[in-house]
Amino acid sequence: MFVLYEEDGAFKAGTILADNDATLQVENTHGKRVKLKRAHVLMEFREPGPSDLLARAEAEAEGLDVEFLWEVCSDDEFAFADFAAEYQGRAPTAVESAALLLRLHSAPIWFHRKGRGRFRKAPADILQAALAGLEKKRQQAAAIEHMRTELVAGRLPPELAALLPQALYRPDRNRPEIKALEAACVDSGLSAARLLLACGALASSYDFHYNRFLFEHFPEGTAFPAIDVPVLPTALPRAEVAAFSIDDASTTEIDDAFSVTPRAEGGWRIGIHIAAPALGFARGSALDAIARRRLSTVYMPGNKITMLPDEIVQTFTLAEGRDCPAVSLYLDITPGLAIVGEESRVELVPIVANLRHHDIEPVFNDDTVHNGGPDFQWKRELTLLWDLATVLEAGRGKAAGNEDRIDFGFSVDWTEETADGPGRVSIGRRLRGSPMDKLVAELMIYANMTWGKLLDTSGIPGLYRAQGGGKVRMTTVAAPHEGLGVDCYAWSSSPLRRYVDLVNQWQIVSVLQGTDPAFAPKSAELMAAMRDFELTYAEYAEFQRGMERYWCLRWLRQHGRGEVEATVLRESVVRLTEIPLVFRVPSMPLQMPGSRVKLFVERTDLLDVEVEARFVQTLAEPDPATVDETGFGFA
Repeated sequence: MFVLYEEDGAFKAGTILADNDATLQVENTHGKRVKLKRAHVLMEFREPGPSDLLARAEAEAEGLDVEFLWEVCSDDEFAFADFAAEYQGRAPTAVESAALLLRLHSAPIWFHRKGRGRFRKAPADILQAALAGLEKKRQQAAAIEHMRTELVAGRLPPELAALLPQALYRPDRNRPEIKALEAACVDSGLSAARLLLACGALASSYDFHYNRFLFEHFPEGTAFPAIDVPVLPTALPRAEVAAFSIDDASTTEIDDAFSVTPRAEGGWRIGIHIAAPALGFARGSALDAIARRRLSTVYMPGNKITMLPDEIVQTFTLAEGRDCPAVSLYLDITPGLAIVGEESRVELVPIVANLRHHDIEPVFNDDTVHNGGPDFQWKRELTLLWDLATVLEAGRGKAAGNEDRIDFGFSVDWTEETADGPGRVSIGRRLRGSPMDKLVAELMIYANMTWGKLLDTSGIPGLYRAQGGGKVRMTTVAAPHEGLGVDCYAWSSSPLRRYVDLVNQWQIVSVLQGTDPAFAPKSAELMAAMRDFELTYAEYAEFQRGMERYWCLRWLRQHGRGEVEATVLRESVVRLTEIPLVFRVPSMPLQMPGSRVKLFVERTDLLDVEVEARFVQTLAEPDPATVDETGFGFA
């Protein structure tokens, strides 16, 4: 005698070895002996054998029409054996009963299980909903397969094109488009970014990095909403000075300018003039909301995303040939460069020149200030400011340094097309601590320190940069900045570019004009702005560093560089000599920090922004005279 039973969700057949009334000893088709409760037995039969029964039943079940079975069966709950007898119109064979059981069990949409061997037909409305869902899944599977095929063939499906940023940077794996993309990645052996680049979804690797930043920080795009351009204040006193700015050629947000005016009693009055957008719009305005949301201008090689709309920048930038609203700090200095008086004012400042680095540096540089040089229009003023900057630097306890370190400047010509996409990069080198750098930096440090003290003594909160124990932090109260050697340092010299500077300018103006400050002491909004700025500014800076690294790789590729020279920083880490690219060279033997080595660049990856190079030879050991306190040489 044989039995059909269910075990672990599967139907099995076996031979009865012992019948103990309530239980049975059964040997299944694999020779395994099991103990069954009689209640678990679905059917007893004499023929065919257990293996034949299951094989024949599965074959016969395939020929049974599920829809017809659903139509002819009772609406009430039923046992499969009873339905088999009704369906056959006679006593069914064991194979016929088992076939019907298997067919009912395989169609859960049509028949709902109600117990061992018992079923009930699905209600018509539930069945239709289930069939519609099944058809939807079928169509979805077909769509996924179609999209997968298109992607593997190098074509971008329009369905995926509509959600390209999400697919690249924050994929929803439940969406069919993403399932198709993942399947295509498996088939092609490519990452999603490489596959979409091959399909033309990305114009270049640059778009992949830049669009990711926009997706994370500017999901609504970089365009500004419509705004009303504020009217320049005209009721301000006009300064009797001739001010000039010093910036590189690409600067449009000209925040600072300087003036040098002789004093009747000898010496000079030095003016530090900062653009004053705080006079054009107030806290809580639509423009404040824009600046508060962006918090800073974003810089990157060949591009930038400004904090304020271009119309506002052009209104308040310290442009040549205009009288511009400014917050000014005047320093009265003696012929010996001692500061004998200070005054801060809100006024209109005549800007007579916007000097550019590329025009001035050839005639005003470290060599010309020490050894003399050609005369030019602004030589007297620039030399005096540089002399004053040297005095201010010494006054902070910071001896001149860093002159041997290199700063790198990136510029991108977007009109040129390369094999890696639009844009040909140029990377320039200039010594850090040039006379122009120093005079601007020192006068800005002095202004930020002075206005920080002004806020502190007036009891008005501001946003300060503080450093102690080697850690830099932001705070709303005045605190020393040990790295700069000043009692306090309130960022206030770049209000067109940074929100904290704009906040501080509102506070400074309130002190100078005797009005209520934009932020009261212990303001929760001020604390929130400070926290948001710190996080956002760090993320912007990280993006800038990443894009500089990307353009370094583009530079290597467009110059076809194989062999390159580098300086060893530590262990296997090197920095290239010509460009500021730092990476590891695992094949390099142990070198002294500061050693110069030759490498061969074997591969660059513009999507992962990685470079692989192998060690060729050591060119030179470091000269002890050029090794700094960190143990490696200057670049």
